[in-house]
Amino acid sequence: MKKNATKKIYVLDTSVLLFDHNAITNFKENNVAIPITVLEELDQFKIGNETKNFETREVIRFLDKLSGNNGLNKWMSLGKGKGDFKVIMDSLSLKDINAEGIFGNSKNDHKIINAAISLQNEEQKSVVTLVTKDINLRLKAKSIGLLSEDYETGKVKNIKDFSKGLTIIDDIDAQVIQNIYQKTQIHENGILGNQKVANGYYVLNNCTNSVLARYNGITDKIEKVEKKYVFGIKPRNAEQTFGLNALLNEEIKLVALEGVAGTGKTLLALASALEQKNKYDQIILARPIIPLSNREIGFLPGDADDKISPYMQPLWDNLTFIKKQFKANEKKSKILQNMQESGALTITALAFIRGRSLTNSIFIVDEAQNLTPHEVKTIITRAGEGTKVIFTGDINQIDTPYMDEHSNGLTYLIDRLKGNDLFSHIKLEKGERSELANLANKLL
Repeated sequence: MKKNATKKIYVLDTSVLLFDHNAITNFKENNVAIPITVLEELDQFKIGNETKNFETREVIRFLDKLSGNNGLNKWMSLGKGKGDFKVIMDSLSLKDINAEGIFGNSKNDHKIINAAISLQNEEQKSVVTLVTKDINLRLKAKSIGLLSEDYETGKVKNIKDFSKGLTIIDDIDAQVIQNIYQKTQIHENGILGNQKVANGYYVLNNCTNSVLARYNGITDKIEKVEKKYVFGIKPRNAEQTFGLNALLNEEIKLVALEGVAGTGKTLLALASALEQKNKYDQIILARPIIPLSNREIGFLPGDADDKISPYMQPLWDNLTFIKKQFKANEKKSKILQNMQESGALTITALAFIRGRSLTNSIFIVDEAQNLTPHEVKTIITRAGEGTKVIFTGDINQIDTPYMDEHSNGLTYLIDRLKGNDLFSHIKLEKGERSELANLANKLL
């Protein structure tokens, strides 16, 4: 081990490696260790087609390559500019603090805590910190005096001022607003000031008039945004109008629609995709599978379609709503039926998309807040020529235990790509499902 008394040692829990297989190399010049129990837990996840299974296999390959013909029980370099790494045991050299004795049972979590305590006893000149995505494990560690923290890489620190994708600017000169109406687009010329963002949406006001607009970063122009109907669906507020503008714009290849339940995120995404059906070969709607009542998909009855059906029902509900806008014998109703039968419109589980290259398609990913930053990146890298990717979700409604509003993939995406010419983000805040749904969102 390098003789540097100020160097920290981070002990990683299994949840961190399942979240990010590159985690071991993300602690700069500090040393990193994993308990032997973590390797045992990884062994349970190495087989399967879910993201955690792919992450596990990547970690195992990395460790195998790192060790070469050497053992993993002694400190070894992670490379230039990095610290050292080793696998540690969970046996205590000192018995005055013992997680098993305090919490009871032979749980793996307690073995991981014991391993970190043992390391701190061995490396008394260093500061040992347990890093885990498991909130309760962090609390257990802290309750017996062991430093513990969340895995910070990819985490968005400040979401209080998180971008809404639209900005309201008052006191705009009346002539500017009139010019936008008459010419449909004008040069920016400092009108937006320091609030100018590529593909940003604006409500430009003065005391008598207002206009909805988008800033085009490529042409440096402010463009008027018109309210448009899409496959029988009309926008009910300015946010939805902006969302549809981004969804229908061929130059914007990546769109994020964020908002609470009932704001129309998925419905607008699907309707806009159907409106553009002649421009793309296929429309794919997908969402991650989050087990219902702890029942894993493999244990549910039926074939693959039967197993995923409960998870995909919200997507089918949106499609049914659109179908109801037309009579059974209308042309658009028949088009929808033909698209489903031919496979041009597909609703599926996100796990079934892995490994595919999507060319000239619209790919809608629902419930994107339940994805990790790495999963979001993986999905976007699947996009081939002519493909548009749409993420929808609510960063405050996360169903997985190891993520929050700061660390999920949707938050990460919006934070990292804001202002890019290929990306647009709109937060839908006004619920349009029903008065009852709005009441629940507001008061419950």
